[in-house]
Amino acid sequence: MPENDDQWNDGHRAFLQAFMARSTLTLEEVKPLLAAILTAYERKETLPEDITEADFNSYISAANTRISPFDLEIRSTFHQMNRTRNYALINSTSDPIIQLATVHTAEEISFLKRVLDAMFETYNTPRHEIMAITSMQAVRLNKPSETDRRETQNGTETQGSAGQGLKMAEAERMLKTLIEEGWFEKSKKGYYSLSPRALMELRGWLIETYNDTDEEDEEEGRLPRIKQCAACKEIVTMNFFRMQRSRDCPLCKTAWSGQDFVGERAAPNTNKQGSRRRSGEGLNANTSQVMTDEPSLIEDEHDE
Repeated sequence: MPENDDQWNDGHRAFLQAFMARSTLTLEEVKPLLAAILTAYERKETLPEDITEADFNSYISAANTRISPFDLEIRSTFHQMNRTRNYALINSTSDPIIQLATVHTAEEISFLKRVLDAMFETYNTPRHEIMAITSMQAVRLNKPSETDRRETQNGTETQGSAGQGLKMAEAERMLKTLIEEGWFEKSKKGYYSLSPRALMELRGWLIETYNDTDEEDEEEGRLPRIKQCAACKEIVTMNFFRMQRSRDCPLCKTAWSGQDFVGERAAPNTNKQGSRRRSGEGLNANTSQVMTDEPSLIEDEHDE
């Protein structure tokens, strides 16, 4: 492509470099960065308050045009808790798990896959759509289960069943790394969930991996595990109506009960009233017990 000062210059390159150095950016975070870039490139002072959303969007458009041949794209989504729009540089085509394998070991990738399986299978049921996992629950997935080991022995190894696993201390470090890399977020109550960046980059993989319902499932009325907002089509993993003016479903117009939550508030220990109200639905009491119990760790497994 020919170089054009108006369409692509050193200012655009610095802007793209800022995205490459961070997992996500918001408009408020971009304003001082873009102001500094314009000040240096145009040799006149530009203040953060001078930066408009239109300026930001023009730089994103120019960057996306330039990086599209490399299957990269700057995308955006709203954070589900505070409704701030988050922007991230993501790979638009390749398997994101394979991407992670370039910077993490096979054992770490297997651990990550087990954590994702727990988020979207174990802790995502018609009764409790939590789609998040506590620190204790995650660390206990440091090694493949007996079922996973049998699958490996039978030649049906999956990403989550591969390898011998991690020590618990290594699993804890991996969780911290996933937060630092922008894949996970950790709430004040200690729940890990996918970040806005992860939901954008893993979107296709999540739907393909966990929404594998067949005709028999559909006949029995089983819903897909990965659910999308009927209005904006984004994946929903947290309280959908928290920032909405209307409490009615935009698709079927059914009013929200005020009792049914998505995300960590769906866990039995954080929504006891809703849990008691639905005690006769879905899973049996033993499944609820599995979701809330937090067995103590074995101390010697922390040894290096």
